[in-house]
Amino acid sequence: MTGERDGRGRPTRLIHPLRRASHEFQSLATPTYRASTVLFDKLADVGEDRRNEDQYRYGLHGTPTTRELAARIAEMEGAAKVQIVPSGLAAITLVYWTFCKQGDHVLVPTTAYGPNGWIGRFLKRFGVEAETYDPLIGGGIADLIRDNTSLIWCESPGSITMEIQDVPAIAAAAHARGALVALDNTYSAGVLFDAFGHGADIAVQALTKYPAGHADLLLGSASARDPVLADRLASTRFHMGIGVSPADCSLALRGLMTFDLRLRHVEQAALDIANWLKARPEVAKVLHPALPDCAGHDIWKRDFTGSSGVFSFVVQDWDWPTIERFIDSLELFKIGYSWAGPVSIALAYPDLRRPSPEEGPRLIRLNIGFEDVDDLKADLAQAFEKVA
Repeated sequence: MTGERDGRGRPTRLIHPLRRASHEFQSLATPTYRASTVLFDKLADVGEDRRNEDQYRYGLHGTPTTRELAARIAEMEGAAKVQIVPSGLAAITLVYWTFCKQGDHVLVPTTAYGPNGWIGRFLKRFGVEAETYDPLIGGGIADLIRDNTSLIWCESPGSITMEIQDVPAIAAAAHARGALVALDNTYSAGVLFDAFGHGADIAVQALTKYPAGHADLLLGSASARDPVLADRLASTRFHMGIGVSPADCSLALRGLMTFDLRLRHVEQAALDIANWLKARPEVAKVLHPALPDCAGHDIWKRDFTGSSGVFSFVVQDWDWPTIERFIDSLELFKIGYSWAGPVSIALAYPDLRRPSPEEGPRLIRLNIGFEDVDDLKADLAQAFEKVA
């Protein structure tokens, strides 16, 4: 059978086929809807209300795949609405563009994710002043809040050095002065710490990390529980033309299927290795929030429901060449930025000034992946032996 013909040329028939597959199909996987142009049945259906979540207008502003991921993250976090953006850093900048204006003052903890901690130099060009603060200040942050303070960032645990912040106390001080609190909740993957239940107004995370889980895509999210704040984030994303790949969202949706299992595994594996490291004579300190001697552990125990797979440790009085030899001697632990993927990673920071200028260059951060825990211990042990 040669198929139906209607007299149209082949180029036309390839674009406007007479035959189409049935859409009556169900699968465990969310389909990947790729689109720039979105079609309408009638001209009257073409609306201009970008706030209508039931209408698809243009691929940049969402397809069923991207909106499915947003809905899943909103459900996990207890948010009114979530904006999916190209990376965790894009989520951070979306918050700044939404809630800061010329003449504003913002507060950022010294332990924040690097690009957020450095953003003050960039914001200065737009008349926004960023000031850093001690992450362990708690309610004492009230003394730093000015009349023009519009935003206070928290990140708990702190990036690299794992300090736990008293987010409820910071939020109470901020709200008393009319400032908003934004939390980078990437460590907790939106579930180990209830951002909105503990007072944060906005939560961001790098979906690149645990939600996606396989170190093969970049995505971020910015969310709010208050519908008014959520709509402001949506408006900024819309007007800045920020969009994401439906294919990447599809991979993140697949990652959510194993998200809980992966998070539970790396929690136990990381705790096992952290306690093993505490007993090593080469190790001066282990920075893991679930360990009683980690800064802010009591607050972690009060506010968190678990820990993830990233933590740090400080070696004894090694010089930098020795640390380099140790890292380079690891076989299973690879060297690189980021974390939360299936492969274990180790990284050191020669210019790190915290938790103190002396300890910072001797700090090594580990991401615990899915390898056998005994094999990871053996890898660390052989690297210790090589630099003994």
